Amino acid sequence: MEVNKASAFLTVAEELHFGRAAKRLHMAQPPLSRLIRQLEAELGATLFERNTRHVALTPSGEALLEPARELVMLSRRMKDVVRGAQEGEVGRVRLGFAGASVNQAVGELARQIRQQRPGISLELYSSQFSHVGLERILDGSLDLVIGRWDFLPAEIDSHLVAHEELLIALPENHRLADREAVSAEDLAGEAWIVLPGGASATLPNRLNMLAMWAGFVPRIVQVAPDSWTLVVLVGAGMGVSLILSSVRDNIPSRGVVYKPLAQEQKPVEVRLIWRRGNLSPTLRAVIEISETVFTARAGTTAPSGCPPLPDAAGR
Repeated sequence: MEVNKASAFLTVAEELHFGRAAKRLHMAQPPLSRLIRQLEAELGATLFERNTRHVALTPSGEALLEPARELVMLSRRMKDVVRGAQEGEVGRVRLGFAGASVNQAVGELARQIRQQRPGISLELYSSQFSHVGLERILDGSLDLVIGRWDFLPAEIDSHLVAHEELLIALPENHRLADREAVSAEDLAGEAWIVLPGGASATLPNRLNMLAMWAGFVPRIVQVAPDSWTLVVLVGAGMGVSLILSSVRDNIPSRGVVYKPLAQEQKPVEVRLIWRRGNLSPTLRAVIEISETVFTARAGTTAPSGCPPLPDAAGR
């Protein structure tokens, strides 16, 4: 049954008068009568008993009332859903993030989306390390990712979320544990525990730069699957690690001490990234909310639609 026929049927059923029903529907009575006859022919049943004096619903007409109402309501809801999607009020956004180190940022964004755009479904995907998250943005399997990259390709746009400090995580009984700060040269002979990382990931790049500056090659003894495991391994005395201040602040670290590097380090930028161009209204709405949330967290005034970081050539 077509929606316009269902609406016409319901109007006649409410008025039990074709003239009044036609007036409500802003149409002439003969076309309305033809519409009802077409509906009866399609259904193979008489819906109204009618003569020159009165109109009444038949048992078949009575049975059709509720399904017809559901069809009309569903049609209206479909229009509302489409309009909401066009206006960024409803839809789905898939957000990837690494884990505990950005939990607070993700939680605040989720709260603000729930408050400002309750019709948007924010799907969260954890354990998305920066190199994996970047790949999933590029292949379209994620819409947004929070992570850390020293270099981003030209297809990516981003917004600054926060600045973080680089630290050295040491076992509490380590020979350097009582220092105020740790020199890169003092780490030359250490066993290193690292997180997974690709060519664009910040921590592997920073460790390699630090080692190159100090004149050694890092001796990597283990790749931990996540920050929780890495901290446990350091606490067990398995090695040292280059780590972020957010890990220190968010993950229990029994048996671990954190020390700044003696050499001044450029802060690590945490960014929200997305694929450039062709943004859906829903995704654009989430990005606009994130710019408000994360500008405060970053302690900086980042412009809307912040451009990507420079590439390896500095462009």
